[in-house]
Amino acid sequence: MPNVDIAVDADLQQLFELPSCVDITLPSASGLSVQLPTGGALTAFADISKGIPTDCSMTFSLMLQIAPFLGSIACLLKVLKLLKPLVDIIQNLPMPPVGALVEFGEAAAGLAPCLLVPTPAAIIPFILDLLCLILKVLKCFLDQMKSLIKVLGPLTLQLNDAQQSGNSALVSTLQCAQQNAQTQAGQIMNSLGPVGVLLELAGPLFGIAGVPAITLPSLGSASDVASLQSTVQSIDGVVTTVQSVIDSLGGCPA
Repeated sequence: MPNVDIAVDADLQQLFELPSCVDITLPSASGLSVQLPTGGALTAFADISKGIPTDCSMTFSLMLQIAPFLGSIACLLKVLKLLKPLVDIIQNLPMPPVGALVEFGEAAAGLAPCLLVPTPAAIIPFILDLLCLILKVLKCFLDQMKSLIKVLGPLTLQLNDAQQSGNSALVSTLQCAQQNAQTQAGQIMNSLGPVGVLLELAGPLFGIAGVPAITLPSLGSASDVASLQSTVQSIDGVVTTVQSVIDSLGGCPA
């Protein structure tokens, strides 16, 4: 059957044209952090449950972390408040100023509840809740990665077929889709960075609670299906470890 060219309106012709990859390329969110007065830093979490992270979502993630930090340093501030009168007392021994003794007594009374913090009884409930939260994040990560693998696998085959057949328009479209899937995979893998930092920071608390240290493995490339499958297997192993520790502590709340 012969091909027949049919003239169409310019506006209609524009609707049939494939969009440029530049117009539909997924954004890459920049990393954000806040330096803390205690010497550490808070890093923004990429919330993969809400799609591809953006600078706005990363900013709100960081803001949500600052409030708990301010609450967590309450005991630290009480310790610092205790140090000034203590220094005055030591420097003026054997006759310390009465004012320093009174100030020290008041600061010590305010610090008393904090002295129970570095004990297993106080640490274990926190460690359990933290691990339950991390377990959910890891499972969410695995769900997202497995979905991407199901997308990237067929895309690779379709792209090879299109290249062999010389269909340049289809090749361009599939390459753009592949690039977006790889970008999404890279962002999802980056989302585990703060989880690794969190596990590292919680290491001393794990020791107090008698829990073995848990670390995340190095993640591979996001450029091919084989690397993504290897990453999934590695994180599956971490999930098994975390679940085992959680079970030993009594399990996550229903």
